[in-house]
Amino acid sequence: MKYVAAMLTIAGGVLVEAPSHAAVLNTMDDVGSAIQACWTPPADAGNSTVTLSFSFKRDGSLIGPPRPTAAKVAGDDKARKAFIDAAIAAVKNCTPLSFSPALAQGIGGNVFTLQLVSPKQ
Repeated sequence: MKYVAAMLTIAGGVLVEAPSHAAVLNTMDDVGSAIQACWTPPADAGNSTVTLSFSFKRDGSLIGPPRPTAAKVAGDDKARKAFIDAAIAAVKNCTPLSFSPALAQGIGGNVFTLQLVSPKQ
């Protein structure tokens, strides 16, 4: 039987797929896709977006917390805070990521931005 890249975990009797950040990532597109897979926007977010800025260490962990650089959130200040907090939590909960040696070599300390959108696309 072929090795399955996504590991499976049994949680509370339900079979669930492990987060995609467990796979070795080779490109920044892979990194963006892995983080997007961790993103679950709040249910009442409407058509909202937030752009986060963050940096990685070579080991795939974050250098400090992600910072919002732009946000367009439907709703009041409470909704805005909830949406931005959910986006930051997605990045934090998805890391550390597993970088290929080549990606790890050039990634350390560089600032990256990622836009998270609701509804999830």
